[in-house]
Amino acid sequence: MTSGAFAATPVAASPKPAPASQAMGTLPSAPVEKVIVTYKNRTAEAGSNAAAKSDTAEKAAKTGEKLSFERRLAGGGALVDLGDEATKQDVAEVMDAFRADPAVASVEPDIRAYAMAVTPNDTDYAKQWDLFEATGGMNVPAAWDKTTGSGVTVAVIDTGYAAHSDLASNVIAGYDFISTSADARDGNGRDADAKDEGDWNATDGECGTGSKASTSSWHGTHVAGTIGAVTNNTKGIAGIAYNAKIQPVRVLGKCGGSSSDIADAITWASGGSVPGVPANPNPAKVINLSLGGASSTCPSVYQTAINGAVSRGTTVVVAAGNSNANASGFTPANCSGVITVASTNRAGARSYYSNYGTIVDVAAPGGETRNATDTPGTVTTPENAIYSTLNSGTTVQSTENYKPYQGTSMAAPHIAGLAALLKSAKSTLTPAEIESAIKNTARPLPGTCTGGCGTGIADATKAVDSVLNTTPPSGTVFSNATNVTISDNTTVSSSIAVTGLTGNAPATLKVGVDIKHTWRGDLVIDLVAPDGTVRNLKTSSSSDSADNVLTTYTVDASSELANGTWKLQVRDVASGDTGYIDSWSLTF
Repeated sequence: MTSGAFAATPVAASPKPAPASQAMGTLPSAPVEKVIVTYKNRTAEAGSNAAAKSDTAEKAAKTGEKLSFERRLAGGGALVDLGDEATKQDVAEVMDAFRADPAVASVEPDIRAYAMAVTPNDTDYAKQWDLFEATGGMNVPAAWDKTTGSGVTVAVIDTGYAAHSDLASNVIAGYDFISTSADARDGNGRDADAKDEGDWNATDGECGTGSKASTSSWHGTHVAGTIGAVTNNTKGIAGIAYNAKIQPVRVLGKCGGSSSDIADAITWASGGSVPGVPANPNPAKVINLSLGGASSTCPSVYQTAINGAVSRGTTVVVAAGNSNANASGFTPANCSGVITVASTNRAGARSYYSNYGTIVDVAAPGGETRNATDTPGTVTTPENAIYSTLNSGTTVQSTENYKPYQGTSMAAPHIAGLAALLKSAKSTLTPAEIESAIKNTARPLPGTCTGGCGTGIADATKAVDSVLNTTPPSGTVFSNATNVTISDNTTVSSSIAVTGLTGNAPATLKVGVDIKHTWRGDLVIDLVAPDGTVRNLKTSSSSDSADNVLTTYTVDASSELANGTWKLQVRDVASGDTGYIDSWSLTF
């Protein structure tokens, strides 16, 4: 089987200014409206709010300012409000009055802090709408306050690496897995040099019926730039996980690449053993597969390699494909255990070319170099594509450059970069937990997506916050994204261990369910509480022939303790249709 890259031909870029909200320079100078007074131990004011309030009134009379005791802080200090019209001189007089009091240990202004997601100084950052724009972007900058990908290696299994100064310091040694020297164009088969030798084709039909002559794409280098371009180096672009390491693994050469080579590359990149190939000294915790081919099922060679990678703790991200068709007909997008990514445009709608369907997990910016109604093959909106690192050579490598591309190949590395940010932020995260965090924090598409784009457009900041618990959502979310096979006439379950909560579950417990199964009427779905109480979510129906269960149920679980092991129990009551639990969640 042969697979190819999911990207379009390079096009010329046109600059677009960054929005004003991204042009942060010096911090704003906010007026001081409150001061924090810490009283000495064993003074009345230190232990009594009434005494602190009385002292505040005394200082107000002394200074002539409208002071009020607001509240006691967790550290013991008293918060004193000066009102919103206090001048710098007023603040100075009030602080001097408190400092002169022998009962006061210290007084300090209640200053403001600001998010430090300052715009990177990379010269082409303004063109990266996919990172920062509110409508179609992925909300990346604020995530950089908390994580930049340090300590994580991302394997880009693709065409290899074309040398680029905006990537070089983040690139580590990879491997060339193309086993046929003619396809590899390097005079031999597999070797330790992941250099991109070009994937150009000289004539139409050279790579099969319908194939066209083409120049080299340098596809893997473009993908790598989105994930890990060097950032704040006053040149080029910013990478999503810019302190992660990029490991180029070459599998696509002349006329694409074979599933046997790609499967071995997945195994090697994740730290598995491949006969005849030295062990990977830097196993990747994230793999990006911006490639695919047509197949109604996932080949066992792919599934075996992916299962091994996931078992070793590696998250596998896959492009959904660019055929404007159901992604279930393309592989490895239709393999289990991967994060399958659809593409969205600058308006936050599904890109006209992107595959779709129930196997899509999430969407990310992939751009559009033209509108859907424009003449195929034309380039009318290069500013709406994904701008990244490239090479100017038409066949062999020449000088480095940057170009905008479109494709689910461009969407997938956005999710691979986000996976690296999450793994860096919390090293204990499993691939299932990373997938859950990305899917559960995605936002609905502001545009349209006919056919299904997963849970929405990924939101980097919300995903990072969710694993760090720095910005809890409206309710605390627990989830499980480990696939559980549902065979005919069987009962299976998936568990979620809930910890850290107090009291009982709410009367409006949200149970999010994502089950892939043809003829969903075969299924009975129950929620099993930690004490064994069963609450039915869905009954079977012989007339419900639709596919899949993708919905959220609301359950009155107020009689149950929140902490404990909850189970989603699924029973298949008929023959002929099977599937699996993809993921499910509880929102308290």
